[in-house]
Amino acid sequence: MANNYTQFNIHLVFAVKGRERIINEQLMDELCKYIHGIMIGLKQYPLAIRGYKDHIHLFFELHPTTPISDVAEKVKANSSKWINDNKKVLGHFEWQRGYGGFSYSKSQRDVVIKYILTQKEHHETKISFKEEYLKMLNDFGIEFKNEYLFEFYTS
Repeated sequence: MANNYTQFNIHLVFAVKGRERIINEQLMDELCKYIHGIMIGLKQYPLAIRGYKDHIHLFFELHPTTPISDVAEKVKANSSKWINDNKKVLGHFEWQRGYGGFSYSKSQRDVVIKYILTQKEHHETKISFKEEYLKMLNDFGIEFKNEYLFEFYTS
């Protein structure tokens, strides 16, 4: 009898609605732990979770029966509900619609994990989230229309 063997390493990126830079270090730590719990509940295997002020990177092994869109939807819905129910920010918190999804081979995992875990240093000293996201889309050869990208604001 044959079995199925898979390994799908997925990198999701999503942003705060309005690109508000409201995720401070303490909230980032708590949010990453909460998202880790969501992922375990969804039977996904989280490898790295981190972001910087207005966005999150989530790298995980995707279970072969779960669509990436379901993971993104459930993580965003549950984490925003948690932020709002626990009044972690002033006002109402939402993630922007949409996400970026990228796949990597096992040989690339350590590089991606290091990249995600050093988001603070990366964005404080190197490039903006907009530059980062556009580079990812271009590196993966993903065609896009500017009007359907995250809302990028200068500040």
